[in-house]
Amino acid sequence: MTKRCTRGNDIQIAIGDGLSVTAVAAQVPSLLPLLDEGARARGWTVGNPFVIRHCRVGVLNEIGELLAPKVAVLLIGERPGLATAESLSAYMAYQPDKTHTDANRNLISNIHSRGLKSQAAADRILNLAAKMMALRMSGFSVREQLPMASTGPAIPT
Repeated sequence: MTKRCTRGNDIQIAIGDGLSVTAVAAQVPSLLPLLDEGARARGWTVGNPFVIRHCRVGVLNEIGELLAPKVAVLLIGERPGLATAESLSAYMAYQPDKTHTDANRNLISNIHSRGLKSQAAADRILNLAAKMMALRMSGFSVREQLPMASTGPAIPT
């Protein structure tokens, strides 16, 4: 990995099979180009994406130690369950290192055709990465700014 990847990029994307290779195969081909284009449009440096077999979320710490990105993004297959085996998650961390725990990570989940679509997922991932960079932190204290849900027209009473 260190031979093909540069250190110190603004964003580093890794792809892990996690608990569903089906999710990776279904979602990553449309999501990855959107993330790459969106990051570059923001003027960010983007590390060479790579794949991790038998991946678990804690690998973010190793990515941080080896490649020192500002933000590491792990696209990983979720546990196949009641809804679909095609659901992907994006775990994210600002400057992850060996001391990080789940409390230092953020999650965007349910990326699939009946859940969060690729474009919306890319927008959320990039916006959250920008917020992490601005705040110089990630984890439970960093919240996404999601648009208000439309409740439809008011019903006269």
